[in-house]
Amino acid sequence: MCGITGAVWSDERQSIAPEVLTKMTDAISHRGPNDSQTWISTSQRDAYGNPIGVALGFRRLSIIDLEGARQPMSNEDGTVRMVFNGEIYNYQTLRRRLEGRGHQFATEGDGESILHLYEDHGADCFNHLNGMFAIGIWDATRMRFVLARDRIGQKPLYYAVKNNRLVFGSELKSLAAVNGVCEEIDPAAIDEFLTYQYVPHPGTIWKGVRKLAPGHMAIYEDGKLTVHRYWNFDPSVEKPIDGETACERLRELLTDSVKMRMQSDVPLGSFLSGGIDSSLITAIANEQSSSSIRTFSIGFPVADFDETGYAAQVAKHLGTQHQRFEVMPSGVDIIDKLVWHYDEPFGDSSAVPTWYLSELTKSEVTVALSGDGGDELFAGYERYRALWLSNKLRKLFPVHKIPGLQLIQKLPDSNRRKSLVRRGKRFLEALDQPTARRYLNWLQIFPESLRASIYTDSFLESLPGDDPFEFLDSIWAQSAGRDLVTRASTADILSYLPCDLCTKVDIASMAHGLEVRQPLLDHRIVEFAASLPVNLKFRGRRGKLILQDTFGSMIPKSIFTRKKMGFGIPIANWFRDELKPMVHDTLLANDARINPYFRRESIAELVRAHETNEQNHGYRLWNLLILEKWLREWT
Repeated sequence: MCGITGAVWSDERQSIAPEVLTKMTDAISHRGPNDSQTWISTSQRDAYGNPIGVALGFRRLSIIDLEGARQPMSNEDGTVRMVFNGEIYNYQTLRRRLEGRGHQFATEGDGESILHLYEDHGADCFNHLNGMFAIGIWDATRMRFVLARDRIGQKPLYYAVKNNRLVFGSELKSLAAVNGVCEEIDPAAIDEFLTYQYVPHPGTIWKGVRKLAPGHMAIYEDGKLTVHRYWNFDPSVEKPIDGETACERLRELLTDSVKMRMQSDVPLGSFLSGGIDSSLITAIANEQSSSSIRTFSIGFPVADFDETGYAAQVAKHLGTQHQRFEVMPSGVDIIDKLVWHYDEPFGDSSAVPTWYLSELTKSEVTVALSGDGGDELFAGYERYRALWLSNKLRKLFPVHKIPGLQLIQKLPDSNRRKSLVRRGKRFLEALDQPTARRYLNWLQIFPESLRASIYTDSFLESLPGDDPFEFLDSIWAQSAGRDLVTRASTADILSYLPCDLCTKVDIASMAHGLEVRQPLLDHRIVEFAASLPVNLKFRGRRGKLILQDTFGSMIPKSIFTRKKMGFGIPIANWFRDELKPMVHDTLLANDARINPYFRRESIAELVRAHETNEQNHGYRLWNLLILEKWLREWT
């Protein structure tokens, strides 16, 4: 688990000096506090004798083979050299296979198996890996550089190709350390950010800088970069299977996935929120462990946002070594830290509790298991039920004939986290829209009409003709022919999961040198879940049925029937209390950095409506404040 960076160039004027490479590497020192290594070669020559420069930087968080497995790493004759961030969980199986083919291993780490796989299979090697990874490989024989990212997108990987040079890194701050890379903001990215609360792949906030999409690789050769999809995942295919067989297969897959992710030479524990997913992962891990596993939960002194009582119940049931952390989250104290670490605008406010949980858990262990992915894979979100219900209502009568619709729309929003009024208004607003657009309506932070009303004329003119919705629409189309719940959950697997949840967890955990492993995101489980008939996952407005059918005896029954809370903070109250002065000093200031993009009077109206309890714009103000803070930090 580490941070990687580097560059390849064919123009000596674009060379990366040793001090620049060190700067790129040191920018991500938090990802790897245990070791730092760099390597530069200017002696490479292409087929025509032209010089090729290669620079690789590496920061290491030691998890396996603590004293060895240093990077950048090379094969026996130095013709293949690699930097790698992540974990390869099937490395021992791969190692035995490769040793049988005559390969000699110099370390006990998991990364070396990638090198030898590449020697045998070239760029097809990534299909053999079970893990989370971002990889950069220099192939001196073929004179090419290969980038690859894991299938689900658990590990980030950014790159830019400008002026005969490829620059890459685990985080944008490594690329920003190189002059001429992160220079101009992409207006479309701001529009996307306000829609999704993140900038979706393959774009970034910077023009010319890209994210490698999950399940893809990129080959830089002869000064050109080509991107290829190596994970041939087809979510449109449903595979018939009976319930008993499905449960047996899921039990087999998830048990194996947890077992693989418990390999560690450093202390390991498990996040335990008290929800279904983290409880199941913890239960399976505890069963696999020779001693009771350590578990961690975080609580807040606000009842609506504290589910540690459920975590304690599960911990007592399983007999884990449980530790509850309690913090009073502070937006004032944490927002600048989030803005620096997340590199580009990232508006999911659950990054706050994730940050605190990672920070406190790191004080006890270096590796933590997590239940991320269960809602997406097994239809656990309330919005899937909303989509199912809305489809039934649309078949009964037109939306404009719904009794009391206008009255409901005029009701003031509640400040409570689970506001029935707010949820009802969003539900009714979306009823009369096409299915995919209806689903986006429940996801988006700023609806299209609101975005248009707050943008300045000059910013509107700078926007390309592309609709931010096209990102989700293209993903939605991949599951054509499936039922609505499956299409929505599949869309989340391919968008929300990598762009939001995985980003949130990776950055928050790596900021503290903590490795988080997510057993439910084993690609075998993802493929299996997506292929299941919907009635095995969702029925009668209830989701995660197969999880209960398969593992229900392992945790208290009440965990399956309790209301879902999620992972949140009292964001609405913050903007009427502790964050109010910051809003007025930044968002509403004469020198606000958002002024070129947004009408000041429109932003002032959002703030006024929220502060007077007329509307709850908490999440929208959080995203705007994040953007303002990001502009002040990075531009």
